[in-house]
Amino acid sequence: MMEKTVIVQQQDGILRLTLNRPDSLNALNQEMVAELRQALREAAVDPAVRVVVLCGSGRGFCAGGDLGYLESIAGTARAKDFIVSVGELAEAIRRLPKPVLAQVHGVAAGAGFNLALACDLIVASRTAKFAQSFAKVGLIPDCGGTYLLPRLIGMHRAKELMFTGDVVNAEKLQEWGLLNHLTEPEELEEESAFWAKRLTLAPPLAVAKLKQALHEAERSDFAQATAREAELQAQCLDTQDHAEGVAAFREKRQAKFTGC
Repeated sequence: MMEKTVIVQQQDGILRLTLNRPDSLNALNQEMVAELRQALREAAVDPAVRVVVLCGSGRGFCAGGDLGYLESIAGTARAKDFIVSVGELAEAIRRLPKPVLAQVHGVAAGAGFNLALACDLIVASRTAKFAQSFAKVGLIPDCGGTYLLPRLIGMHRAKELMFTGDVVNAEKLQEWGLLNHLTEPEELEEESAFWAKRLTLAPPLAVAKLKQALHEAERSDFAQATAREAELQAQCLDTQDHAEGVAAFREKRQAKFTGC
């Protein structure tokens, strides 16, 4: 029996998805994309899952698309279908009604870089390396990179990284505001677990609606954004979690949110 390309582990509200092709630096192929999409679909409807952590096995996070696999499908309809599925994977992360935290060590290159960008938070090792490496092999960015990166670091910086394919260290990306938290390599697991645990304590319905509102606001003008806020806020006001949050605030205790 072939080993899964994505290891799924769930404990205490945290779903850990580990990319598991370490011999290829967790490069994406059809099997990995399909397994990851399935895990995200299941996470979306599982009330026991409060937060998803995406990480990589072995020496790195994800080296991008598997070049051997891409060569094998080049010039066929399967090539476009695969690239579409990779874009849909990034969109599935953004649409997931739960926060997704990328835990990055080693290499995050090409689609691997963009997969991390699609997540809601990024916790990275100080020794992590990032690259929009597509141009190095005569390709353009996919996995949502052309949409995500310019919005996060500005058009000119995005063009520089994408035109050159240069490797950028984690400290530079932290300086540019792209990473949430930077840690020593030996402390990455602990730091990631800390933030994942914090996210499990947040009100699930409010977080889901907040994530939805933020992503919709990217494509809205101010009036549309405030109208959407009003709609979603009214829904939040009518939840048990809101009542619990208010009670906990008044009683000076930690709120216990249930997602209702």
